[in-house]
Amino acid sequence: TCGLLQMPWPSQERGRERSMADQLRITGVEIYAHHGVFDHERRDGQIFIVDLLLGLDTSSAAASDDLKDTVDYGSLVAKVVTAVESDPVDLIETVAARVAEVVMADAMVEWVEVTLHKPHAPIEATFADVALTIRRSRR
Repeated sequence: TCGLLQMPWPSQERGRERSMADQLRITGVEIYAHHGVFDHERRDGQIFIVDLLLGLDTSSAAASDDLKDTVDYGSLVAKVVTAVESDPVDLIETVAARVAEVVMADAMVEWVEVTLHKPHAPIEATFADVALTIRRSRR
């Protein structure tokens, strides 16, 4: 017989809840902020780009067709933008963790993958992007 091969997502996670959750993806959220180790990064700021992948159960929202039964991604993105714009820090690790915390504050979110891009990082070489991806879950 021919069946679907269900791969756990992401492969580093072993929990069945990750492979079974629906996924909401929000990509390319551009935010101007003042994070970085160097004085000029804090002073001048730069663009950061946030990608989010959320695990959630969308079956109630699909049945009710009501926004209250799912993640309001417009409101969520506004909170992420505020979190990234506020309180400058040195490391993208700190910013990414802050974003994950904001997303996980929504009780409907089972897990989140946050990718924080810093395309104008102060690197003395030609490069396309610097990106950090972190994963957080309720378990």
